[in-house]
Amino acid sequence: MQQTVPDKNDTITIVGCGGFIGSHLLDRLLEATHYRVIGIDLVSGKISRHLNNDRFSFVKLDMHDIPSVKPYIERSGIVILLAALCNPSLYTTRTLDVIDVNCTGTIPLINMCAEAGARLVYFSTSEVYGRTAASLAGRGDDAESCLLREDCSPFILGPVEAQRWSYACAKQLIERVVFACGQEHGLNYTIVRPFNFIGPRMDFLPGIDGEGIPRVLACFLSALIARKPLRLVDGGRNRRCFTWIGDAIDACMKILERPEAARNQIFNIGNPSNETTIAELADRMIRLWRRQVPGASAHGIAVEEISARDFYGPGYEDSDRRLPDIGKAERLLGWEPKTGLETALDTTIKACIDLYCPALRKE
Repeated sequence: MQQTVPDKNDTITIVGCGGFIGSHLLDRLLEATHYRVIGIDLVSGKISRHLNNDRFSFVKLDMHDIPSVKPYIERSGIVILLAALCNPSLYTTRTLDVIDVNCTGTIPLINMCAEAGARLVYFSTSEVYGRTAASLAGRGDDAESCLLREDCSPFILGPVEAQRWSYACAKQLIERVVFACGQEHGLNYTIVRPFNFIGPRMDFLPGIDGEGIPRVLACFLSALIARKPLRLVDGGRNRRCFTWIGDAIDACMKILERPEAARNQIFNIGNPSNETTIAELADRMIRLWRRQVPGASAHGIAVEEISARDFYGPGYEDSDRRLPDIGKAERLLGWEPKTGLETALDTTIKACIDLYCPALRKE
């Protein structure tokens, strides 16, 4: 019997399917759509429950293996590009790898999408904005002046020796490559700028399922589990807008469902209502942790300040504030975030305890 070849328009390839965002997006695609999904990654632990799904094919490949990746791009109507090195601790220690994976190694994949006529959904980062112009002008507390808008806010990065900006710079350049491919080669694209997505399965916990320094939420969770102080880099004064992963995936689905509205657009995907300083985040997580772990109060939980240089090493700088204007996503996609920070953190903490240390609930 002749095997039926899946329709290209019914096939999505996710490059980087095994990570935090990719695993949640795969959940939704397989549960709520008709698409066949090809997932390319080097790891599959977070998507193991889908490996036997008839509509999902996992391909263990390095994104740099262009000849092997190309056939999967060519048979896909949509390509979602998630592969990245996005851990701040790597920006100053493995700078060349960060530039390679997030820039030079990504360009061939974008060219392949253009050549194959595939629609590209590219995940960039809110870090492309860098510092806010308002803070440089001494207006960092003025929310309206700090709003980051996709089509007009400038990109402001630090000097070359501040290698922390290597990630943002690499992502900036790829956005320009995508934009140019749209203008010169007719690439149908959508660029997503995530604002601090959080939820189960994000990052790793040092000494448990990874080594090094993860992002802030995992750092705080690791400290809470180990009963060590939560370390506030430069006092935790910088502000972030944390976005529940379920709301973020809702936005991704809107992008897929509204191809014309999303065509050749850039979208901030974040929750401005969830803005908080990192110091406030630590306080809130300690309170929620004590609620979920009965014996936590008896052991005491502390915070301590540490300089960025001591925490990350030389060459590290940070953006002061990332406050997204999401009016464009609301207008063109009909999307808005619904999950408050308290709920998002509480659910994330619960998932962490259930996965890594369920015995804590019995103390």
